[in-house]
Amino acid sequence: MDIENLQIQVKTFFGLEQILAEEIKKLGGKNVEVKNRAVTCEGDLGFLYKLNYSCRTAVKIIIPIMEFKAYNESKYYDKLFKFEWDEFLDKNQTFAIDATVNSERFHHSQFMTLKMKDAIVDYFQDKYKMRPSVNKDNPDIKFHLHIDRELVTISIDSSGDPLFKRGYRKEQTIAPINEVLASGMLQLAGWDGKGNFLDPMCGSGTLLIEAAMIAMDLPAQTFRRNFGFQNWKNYDSELFETIKDVRLNRVREFTGKIVGYDIDSEALDIAHINIEAAEMDDVITLRNKNFFESEKDLFPLLMVFNPPYDERISINDDDFYKKIGDTFKQHYPNTLAWLISADLDAPKKIGLRPSRRIKLFNGKLETRFLQYEMYDGSKKGKYMNKEEE
Repeated sequence: MDIENLQIQVKTFFGLEQILAEEIKKLGGKNVEVKNRAVTCEGDLGFLYKLNYSCRTAVKIIIPIMEFKAYNESKYYDKLFKFEWDEFLDKNQTFAIDATVNSERFHHSQFMTLKMKDAIVDYFQDKYKMRPSVNKDNPDIKFHLHIDRELVTISIDSSGDPLFKRGYRKEQTIAPINEVLASGMLQLAGWDGKGNFLDPMCGSGTLLIEAAMIAMDLPAQTFRRNFGFQNWKNYDSELFETIKDVRLNRVREFTGKIVGYDIDSEALDIAHINIEAAEMDDVITLRNKNFFESEKDLFPLLMVFNPPYDERISINDDDFYKKIGDTFKQHYPNTLAWLISADLDAPKKIGLRPSRRIKLFNGKLETRFLQYEMYDGSKKGKYMNKEEE
């Protein structure tokens, strides 16, 4: 592995690719290219550490280590058996393999994974008379197998657990929003820590915590303890500690207000536990309040929220969204508000035309991230209607 010029692939969620690319450029990535649900770039080992530690919209960061064409299973095994696996994996370490197969030649991802596992184990058995063990749940080293027709790409995972596992979420409500999606939504909405932020249906507090981290320029993985690259043979602990120190020295003071409302006291208790774990209880204010009975008391104000789905709180869908629209119009003048909804008819039910619509996925649910601009006076009703796919 050339640690001075790593070819890096950063995975993300659909719709967040441009946000991720901007993050990577700001962190110092070279030759940044946007792909489908991913961004590729180049950098050295220190940049790889910084990317894992700081990047808010990255889900997983992998490094391709081998690429070849295989036209049958025998050729596939032979190529894998001849690869120098001991450069990346010690005989005493455990490993796991994630696979994505899109090929008419090789139909079954489980079988191709098994053949790759056999090749790795046989390589060590042949060379050392010892074999590393497979650990699917908590491996020291994780490899990614990607087969596209006859092209086989093997990558090593630098992140370990997915990067939305920030380390601050101790409790969760029934339908929490993913941390990476939350941060991506905030960045799409233009949140930069200037002004005030409100999540009027805050649930377990994820959007509030991510908003505070952006406002303070706190690295995304400040509370995370383990990364995949820490088990690599070339891991440089001093370099990683230096990178963390430099990033933490850039943390800034936030002078605005970040506020969360919820009518569910149990959800607020959960949010409070998570906010304490993130050491944000002096930055974030929680209120047991019904958004529909609230009035704007923060100026200027950005609002971003994830309204509850039927499975979390029993709601009359049409009436619920109409109340959101009414509250926007009657109680939140001169406010920029964004909400995410899996109900693609939500704009009709809200009764206001969104000025932006962005297609995102919340897990497997297709959603729209909708922007509403509430004006007083002459600008009222002047809306664009733009679909961004």
